[in-house]
Order: sequence, then C-alpha cells, then structure tokens
Amino acid sequence: MTSLIPRFFGGRGSNNSDPIALSLDVWDPFDRETSAMANTRIDWKETPEAHIFKGDLPGMKKEEVKVEVEEGRVLQISGERSKEKEERNDKWHRVERSSGKFVRRFRLPENAKVEEVKASIENGVLTVTVPKTKEKKPEIRSIEISG
Repeated sequence: MTSLIPRFFGGRGSNNSDPIALSLDVWDPFDRETSAMANTRIDWKETPEAHIFKGDLPGMKKEEVKVEVEEGRVLQISGERSKEKEERNDKWHRVERSSGKFVRRFRLPENAKVEEVKASIENGVLTVTVPKTKEKKPEIRSIEISG
C-alpha cells in the first residue's frame, strides 16, 4: 500500500504524466501472508543504457526470490521469507522482522530488451538490469524543390 500512496499524491519518484512509471503492486490487506512484506521497496532508475531496479531484501537468499517477465512487458519480482521455526520451549519476547510473500510488478517501456534481463543479489540488495534498445535517429532526406 505504501508504494501506491506516493503515486497518487506526488511523492518521491512519482511522475503522473509518465505512463511508463506505472507500478502494478499486488497487495491484499486481508491476505496475512502477502501483506507482511507488502512494503518491500524497489527503486527504478533509467540510465542511457538500461532500466535498473534495486530492492532491499535483507537476509533473503537468491532461491527465495523470483524475477520474471510476464505478458511480454511486465517485470515481476516476487519472493517469500519463511517464518522462523518455533520450538515448543521457545518464549518469544518480540517479533519485528517481516516474513511472508511479496510481489511487485512494473510495466516496462517499449525500449526494454526483455530477452536480456539480468538479476543479481549481493549483501541483501537485489539488482535487476533491463537493457534498452538503441534509440533510432530519424532518417532525414532532403527533397529537391523544382520550379
């Protein structure tokens, strides 16, 4: 939910006139498993060469995270952090670390090379790189004027 509020109220990273910046978050406040990690934050920046997504996923292993391109142009980043196993004799005083599922979706622009997406995770930071196609410069041809 937190990522939807800045989009509507002009928060950081929002650009209401940019249809590319559409974030398709999946968040169900009644689904306890998904809502636990619904606030997984992901930054999206565009460089001249690529679209780069970075997300903090502390303590998660690459086996717990999936990066997929679906429906041709939708980047989906999902994962699940398992709840710590409770032993019968354990007495918990505080549980603050999030566990559960998360799903984040981003509609990629036309210039994304979806067949060349790369992902890596290092020190709890997931980096997804989507290369861009080279922008074609319009061909200009001079026309001789007769008369």
